[in-house]
Amino acid sequence: MRTITFFIIALMSLTASAQETDYNLKKGYAAEGYDVTEYFNNKAIEGDKKYTTTYDGAKFKFASQANLDRFKAAPEEFIPQYGGYCAYAIADKGKKVSVDPETFEIRDGKLYLFYNSWGVNTLDKWNEEGAESLKKKADIEWQSVRTKN
Repeated sequence: MRTITFFIIALMSLTASAQETDYNLKKGYAAEGYDVTEYFNNKAIEGDKKYTTTYDGAKFKFASQANLDRFKAAPEEFIPQYGGYCAYAIADKGKKVSVDPETFEIRDGKLYLFYNSWGVNTLDKWNEEGAESLKKKADIEWQSVRTKN
């Protein structure tokens, strides 16, 4: 009996830690179902359910088979920073805030997503207040924020 209990606890621990990053999975997908490879073409395009994959415990949608294949070849190149939560909110408030998937920036080869609603565009604030310093702050904040609900 003890052996079975041990294996159940061990299996639960592995399952709980299987996802390395806490992703913003609003609508069930990373980046709210937008194709993360298209952001690097400076386009925000919603993915198609025909082209999906799971990476690091999160589901991703793509606009085409070619984009899905591109992602599978090097997923770490396309993963949104801070799990796809608003980069500005992570830096400014240390909080996970959902995003408008059409408000984004590619900076230093990385994808950053932002909140944009009710007259508040945090991408504008990000740039006005100094993206480089906010990015450094967000990198530090994310280490503690990523494990909070």
